[in-house]
Amino acid sequence: MMSSSLHPHSEKTAAAAAGLTVFAAVMLLITGFLDIFRGISAIVRDAVYVSTPDYIYKFSVAGWGWVHLFLGIAALMVGIGLFKVSTWARVLGIAIAALLLIANFLFIPYYPVWSIIVIALCAFVIWALCVVRHDE
Repeated sequence: MMSSSLHPHSEKTAAAAAGLTVFAAVMLLITGFLDIFRGISAIVRDAVYVSTPDYIYKFSVAGWGWVHLFLGIAALMVGIGLFKVSTWARVLGIAIAALLLIANFLFIPYYPVWSIIVIALCAFVIWALCVVRHDE
């Protein structure tokens, strides 16, 4: 009883932190699945994507496919780890989301609208994981 009078908002804070962590986990899982599918499509059939001959960060589309595939797998693993609400998962979640954001920024000339959508998803994940403060 005394602890609740000292921290009247601690229950609300804990609920908000848990909600944001679950939100980030789900969004990271969705982003991971989407990047895995994009990676596979780029590896299997790279003619699906627009070719940009004078792009400064030019890889082969299949090379970008491997980047997205590996980042997608990492996002899935970290997204599952976020359901445990551990600090290591939050730190890795921020790192993977940042790498996904950068990779999608560099992939904009090949698939612009979808890359911008994934950038927004990654930004939400980073925000949600940075805002969470656990009072334990």
